Amino acid sequence: MSAAAAAATADAPEAPKKKGKKLLFIIVGVLVLAIAGAAGALFILKKNTAEDDHEEDAPVAHVKKVDPKHAPTFLPLENMVVNLADTGGNRYIQIGLTLQLQDAATGEAVKAYMPSIRSAVLMLLAKRTSEQVLSAEGKEKLNQDIIAAVSEVMGYEVDDHEEEGSKKKKRRAPPNPVQAVLFSSFIVQ
Repeated sequence: MSAAAAAATADAPEAPKKKGKKLLFIIVGVLVLAIAGAAGALFILKKNTAEDDHEEDAPVAHVKKVDPKHAPTFLPLENMVVNLADTGGNRYIQIGLTLQLQDAATGEAVKAYMPSIRSAVLMLLAKRTSEQVLSAEGKEKLNQDIIAAVSEVMGYEVDDHEEEGSKKKKRRAPPNPVQAVLFSSFIVQ
């Protein structure tokens, strides 16, 4: 029996070693598959993110590049306080404007007409109600009307816009040196 017992004890330790190696290979295999899956998922996510970034960049490509030799000039106007056309006359607007002009020469010309320009802007504001100036469409309309008023005072032609139902043809005016009106403050009380 001693030979049989010795043989049984010799076989017993080898069995757990084989199971340990098998378990080790299974764990390593699972880890390799997990790493390969994670790498594949990361690759797909990066590819999708790169495509999304490219789509977001597409509209930016259409932005007009600024020529530093012909940079616009910004001319701030003093803040204005005007009573609005609301019933009762108890609403007013405090507004700060900055004109974006084509160049410095236009800026000097606008300064010469500043009293007339301020008067035209004040008259435009006095005709508006608080509801009109608080809406986004009203602010955009005010912006366009101020550009038209400044252009008129300066003697520049403004595009004739075709209205609905009108059979007037739109004629193209020469480029207006007043490029934009920027609101630096806009308070309605």
